[in-house]
Amino acid sequence: MGVRGEYLASDPGTLGVPRLSVLMIRTALAYLATGFLVGALLLIHRAVPLENWLHRLVPLHIEYLLLGCLVQLALGVAFWVLPRFRSGAERGQEAPAWVAFALLNLGIQTVAIGGAAGAPSTLGLLGRCVEGLAAGAFALHAWPRMKVFRSEDRGS
Repeated sequence: MGVRGEYLASDPGTLGVPRLSVLMIRTALAYLATGFLVGALLLIHRAVPLENWLHRLVPLHIEYLLLGCLVQLALGVAFWVLPRFRSGAERGQEAPAWVAFALLNLGIQTVAIGGAAGAPSTLGLLGRCVEGLAAGAFALHAWPRMKVFRSEDRGS
């Protein structure tokens, strides 16, 4: 089923889900499913040894569930629910958030596949640096949307 096109925010001022949030949340769910599948394979391997190389999938399992699922889900929901601007683009400049999405997934794949393939630790460090850049890019987008809540803002 999923979110249909009619529920996506197409016009400014509508209360739909922005496309980037939908994409991030769907990607997070894909990482969750893949991480669970790899985890199930690892558990089966502990009971009934299957292949000698399966233990190398542990970094992929961890990366997909922690950063792929949890962080991606948090960023997708944050993009959706953070306060919007009253004038101009309601979510501000979206380009840094899109860059964060791309960099986060690049970093996740670099760390996960590098760890599973037994690549040098410098590849993992490079992937972590890319994930850090993704966090910075999302912070660049989200920071102007942060505001202090005061009781007089409520209008009561």
